Amino acid sequence: MNPPSPTELEAAAFRRLLAHLDQRKDVQNIDLMITAGFCRNCLADWYREAAAEHGLALSKDAARERIYGMPFADWKQQYQPEATAEQLVAFEKATKNHP
Repeated sequence: MNPPSPTELEAAAFRRLLAHLDQRKDVQNIDLMITAGFCRNCLADWYREAAAEHGLALSKDAARERIYGMPFADWKQQYQPEATAEQLVAFEKATKNHP
């Protein structure tokens, strides 16, 4: 039996990250941006960019649907409340020097 390649292990870790985020819909994108500097939308952008690097055209909406497990508009309506004033202040502070 051949050992898994690094790519297979990375893919498994990525799938687990998506499953974890799916189970933690209570964690809002703004909270992820404040604490980690990335969010689900960033993952979708990175996914789309990786597809482009391999010559595959993938729309922003299609990439987000892959990350969110449903159309982004549906996810946003069901799970994303308005950001609080505190979140907005923390977001501004956290992303002030973000590229």
